[in-house]
Amino acid sequence: MHIPLVQDTGEPRSTEHAAHGGFSASSWRWVSLAILILLVGGVGLLLWRHHVGRPAPGPNQKAGAPNPGLDVVAATAHRGDIGVYVGGLGSVTPVYTVTVNSVIGGQLMEVHYQEGQMVQKGDLLVQIDPRPYQALLTQYEGNLTRDQAYLDNARIDLTRYRTLWVKNAIPQQELATQEALVKQYEGVVKSDQGEIDTAKLDIEYCHVTAPITGRVGLRLVDPGNVVSANSTALLVITQIQPITVVFTIGEDQLPAVLQKLRAGSRLEVDAYDRAQKTKLAQGTLETVDNQIDPTTGTVKLRASFDNRNQALFPDQFTNVQLLLEEKRGITLVPNAGIQRNSQATFAWVVKPDHTVTMRTIVVGTAGANESQITSGLAPGEIVVTDGVDRLQEGAHVNAQVNPPPGTPKPPTVNQPAPRPAATSQKGSSRK
Repeated sequence: MHIPLVQDTGEPRSTEHAAHGGFSASSWRWVSLAILILLVGGVGLLLWRHHVGRPAPGPNQKAGAPNPGLDVVAATAHRGDIGVYVGGLGSVTPVYTVTVNSVIGGQLMEVHYQEGQMVQKGDLLVQIDPRPYQALLTQYEGNLTRDQAYLDNARIDLTRYRTLWVKNAIPQQELATQEALVKQYEGVVKSDQGEIDTAKLDIEYCHVTAPITGRVGLRLVDPGNVVSANSTALLVITQIQPITVVFTIGEDQLPAVLQKLRAGSRLEVDAYDRAQKTKLAQGTLETVDNQIDPTTGTVKLRASFDNRNQALFPDQFTNVQLLLEEKRGITLVPNAGIQRNSQATFAWVVKPDHTVTMRTIVVGTAGANESQITSGLAPGEIVVTDGVDRLQEGAHVNAQVNPPPGTPKPPTVNQPAPRPAATSQKGSSRK
């Protein structure tokens, strides 16, 4: 049997053979390109992470130089004084608030004050028509003149009767009747004098004056109105200087306050605004209420303020700080340097080798900006106040240390201004 020979012509295999025998040359090229892209991307990602993970150079560090550590802000623990305060909520309460009424009735003629004006005790405020009372005064004075004449005549007759009775010229009964008549006229004269005094007092009441020194409120009546006696309010005067603040503290804080008062201590009180940022006035504690409110467990206290700048206004809400005592020569650190977690209270302390360590501390009296450290820190140690979220035990840091409060700034040395750099301008020539 004859079997024909198959010759190799050099042509590529068919697609069916490529599918069964492996990848073609073009497929290998695509695979190699994908592997190369993945390698380049991985190397770039590693370089980017390395660049981002490095801390930024400090302000005194040149670009390209090795970074000495993390940039943080720190403060020095120092010795100082801090006050022990008892806080409470209070309301400004005037010592005197007077509603001025009209004692007599009549037509309102003049108003001699302006709304919101500060008036002194005795200043004329309102003028009521005095003419009806002046007419009554004239009438009462006439009655007094008439009755005084009757009394004088009765006294003359009484003198004559007494002479005649001594000579037994008249009976004793007639003398007694004349003596009674004199006493009757004396009573009438006194009654007339009382009516005159009442009329003069009514005329005086027509001039309404300020009973206290204070600030006048809004006007309640206008000129031309007819006011009634003891029923028409003319104005309200509130004493502004001095003024008091009534505030409350917890019953647990009361024993310490009473102990200071019994010892004769003068307790200072500071009044702050609603946000507790602005100090309005400083005064002294006057007294403590005589009972504790059982519903709230608080007790009321009253403090007095001179209020020279009129920063306190009646019924104004205030935050009150009562100074119980002042601790002196204690260790203080800024509140920003005190850190807390679920286990302890600590601070990040910068060591001399510019590394940080976590130090457990005990906080005593806390203030608005600084707090007392009873143990764990000594004056002169540096505590990190800003940038603590990036710190770890033994981390190297660049600490910008802020001076303690009250530290005088170093004097400024006047140095001559540097000369401007010489510049040269070159002209250009065309070829």
